[in-house]
Amino acid sequence: MEELSFYIGIIGNIISVLMFLSPVGTFWRIIKQRSTEQFESLPYICTLLSSSLWTYYGIIKAGELLVATVNGFGILVETIYVTLFLIYAPGRSKGETRIAALGILCAGLNIVMYSSPLAVMRTVVTTKSVEYMPFFLSFFFFLNGGTWTFYALLMRDYFLLVRK
Repeated sequence: MEELSFYIGIIGNIISVLMFLSPVGTFWRIIKQRSTEQFESLPYICTLLSSSLWTYYGIIKAGELLVATVNGFGILVETIYVTLFLIYAPGRSKGETRIAALGILCAGLNIVMYSSPLAVMRTVVTTKSVEYMPFFLSFFFFLNGGTWTFYALLMRDYFLLVRK
């Protein structure tokens, strides 16, 4: 069974490498045209983040070297793609594209970050003890969220508002 999973993992790595390299034609066009035209950067930013997290997962979980290595390759490739987007995006859309892509990404990650202390709620309920619920982390998450929500309302910054 271990041998089979290794071979399936190798096949998965080959397919993943092909997936990471599949936009090369698009980026060759971007380089030749010296413009991102109507192409969107968000899929590449999300893939970069995903590859980063899967690389970390593969490093910390025993026996997941194949996951770590192929996603490490994904980090390299996606970093190149995102860099090319930043270089070749038209002047005005550079800022708008960056703000929209990063705003969506940051808002999504912050939703996960701020909801992560809730993961301990199952332990709190089953053990009937708050021993494993870090008070100061929860307290400062609450204060931080409230302060930045107020700031986001004042600034009318909806990306900041959504994340809180």
